[in-house]
Amino acid sequence: MADLNNVPSNTYFYPNRIGRVILQSMDEIMGEASVKQVLEAADLEHLNRKPAGNLAKEIPFEWVSALQAATEEVYGVKAGRSHNHKVGRNCLNTGLREFDPILGVADLPIRLMPLGMKFRVGLDVFSRLFNNFSDQVVRLSSTDKHILWIIERCPVCWGRQSDTPCCQLATGILEEAIFWGTGGRRYRVEETACIATGDENCVFQIDKRPLD
Repeated sequence: MADLNNVPSNTYFYPNRIGRVILQSMDEIMGEASVKQVLEAADLEHLNRKPAGNLAKEIPFEWVSALQAATEEVYGVKAGRSHNHKVGRNCLNTGLREFDPILGVADLPIRLMPLGMKFRVGLDVFSRLFNNFSDQVVRLSSTDKHILWIIERCPVCWGRQSDTPCCQLATGILEEAIFWGTGGRRYRVEETACIATGDENCVFQIDKRPLD
């Protein structure tokens, strides 16, 4: 992957495939002309040539975070965060499902589980995508009413400061992953803590009961 010369030596990475998926999803949601504006604002014009679809870890967290901030700059904060959320939801369709043979989300035993068990097991399996193939660190916890998706090392807000949680890309990815993994059920997902606001971790609160 090009233009890694200015990346700090102690940074963390996504694999090229996830970076490519994010950029393809941006094209579909925003249009190529707007994405070029975002890349220019983020000083990432070299990403007009998308990375390869391999698993080499060459997409620095700084780039992922810069894309989120630049989208807010180009569209305004409210509209930009809405676009980042839509991009996240679209990432499943633009390629994250390609990890399925490795992760086993569509394996028959998972599909036959009761909804509640399938919900939790599906999240466990999906967390492997990030923990095994990237430098993002995810763990799960729970309360009486919620599953907590906790990102201890978050690329989406890496190095950012914000008054409110700003990981809309991650929220969208998580919403759509749950929808896919449960066979079409929607659950409310809310980011309740964010490293960019000074919290220790980015925490996403997922209702245990589906919306439908």
